[in-house]
Amino acid sequence: MPRTARLTATAAALAALSVLATACTGQGAGTASDDPKADVTLNFWHGWSAPGETKAIEENIARFEKAHPNIKVDVTGNMTDDKIKQALRAGGDKAPDVVSSFTTDSVGTFCNSKAFADLNPFLRASGIDKTKVFPKTLLEYTQFEGNQCTLPLLNDAYGLVYNKTAFEAAGITEPPKTWSRFVEVAQKLTKPSGDSYEQLGLMPTFHGYETKPTRLAAQWGATYFGADGKSNLAGDPGFAKMLTAQKDLVAKLGGYEKLEKFRNTFGDEWSAEHPFHLGLVAMQIDGEWRPAMAAEAGVKFEIGTAPLPVPDDRAADYGKGYLSGTIMGIASGSRKQNAAWELVKYMTTDTEAVVAFANAIHNVPSTLAALESPDLRVTPEFKTFIDIARHPKSGTTPAQADGGTYQLTFEDFAYAVEKGDVADIPAGLAKTDQQIDTDIAKAK
Repeated sequence: MPRTARLTATAAALAALSVLATACTGQGAGTASDDPKADVTLNFWHGWSAPGETKAIEENIARFEKAHPNIKVDVTGNMTDDKIKQALRAGGDKAPDVVSSFTTDSVGTFCNSKAFADLNPFLRASGIDKTKVFPKTLLEYTQFEGNQCTLPLLNDAYGLVYNKTAFEAAGITEPPKTWSRFVEVAQKLTKPSGDSYEQLGLMPTFHGYETKPTRLAAQWGATYFGADGKSNLAGDPGFAKMLTAQKDLVAKLGGYEKLEKFRNTFGDEWSAEHPFHLGLVAMQIDGEWRPAMAAEAGVKFEIGTAPLPVPDDRAADYGKGYLSGTIMGIASGSRKQNAAWELVKYMTTDTEAVVAFANAIHNVPSTLAALESPDLRVTPEFKTFIDIARHPKSGTTPAQADGGTYQLTFEDFAYAVEKGDVADIPAGLAKTDQQIDTDIAKAK
């Protein structure tokens, strides 16, 4: 499952990029000279921390070491991108050789700063055609300007998780496919209680866990950057349409202040006290992990899943969604890159390894072969997210030199829109474009 991470200040993020760019030196991609058959120990850092997740990593590493008896892997978990960047800057024997990160937004940073080695030469030397191994969208978010400095390691697909029991009680026979029907259903499922709610059809505000502007923008097919590389928020009408539609939904479900007051009573996103688990919200924009987590929390209702609705004028696109995931790369400063590649290749391209890991932590597989594997455990609820991952029009947020700063800038604008602080959305998007272009120019 993903770990949501925000940069607290754009200036700090850009400064970190600059420092990282000057600190990452070592073997260039494709020039590694170590013998992958020699005895060696690799340092592998990852971000997982839950017992079931770390156990799954250990099992994968054990299988790898059995197949590669000359390579031992020292594993360090619960590593954030900030800790990874600090270690890469410091270098030395304790620095990671191989890294896995939850934050696809960091790909542009890792590639642009040359912190991670370009994996294209390793793929070619191994005879691997990446376009035949990985879905197109996943390749988009794991490279930057032709530098494939990371590869996908499992995949997150976002859709709609809903309370089927609440649907039946309200006389709703199927999940909404279009935005207008989505609004109707959300209203029908909402049960106000004074200045709060007994049940809310959906928490629509952008502070609501996985209900992010990027998730909804994907349903409008919005394109973040133009052919000239400039920010395209004002140029693509999908962004303004999405923000207008979301603001209208906020108003129809009680207004921003009332909704936020209710949201502030919610439990932690990763706990049994999640409002969906408790029946406080009937629909949830979420990832493939939520049905399993809800079942583990012992919910008393039947769980359903579906793709997110699409705009009414894009009804033919129904079934698509927003994709993200975990990434894996090799530190440019590592002196063990050929051995490191053996580990990366195994964990990201070996079908058995990918399927076993996906089964263990309830994530969507990241290779085309693993998506079709008969060994993949697929419940009806999970199949929805497999289908979203396969959909040719599912989208993502592209890598940029400023990491995820451009997304945070857009998100901050979206917060202002839903609060009612923006009178002219197109003009505000144009101003946001200018800020994004300035930040990216500084990052480069």
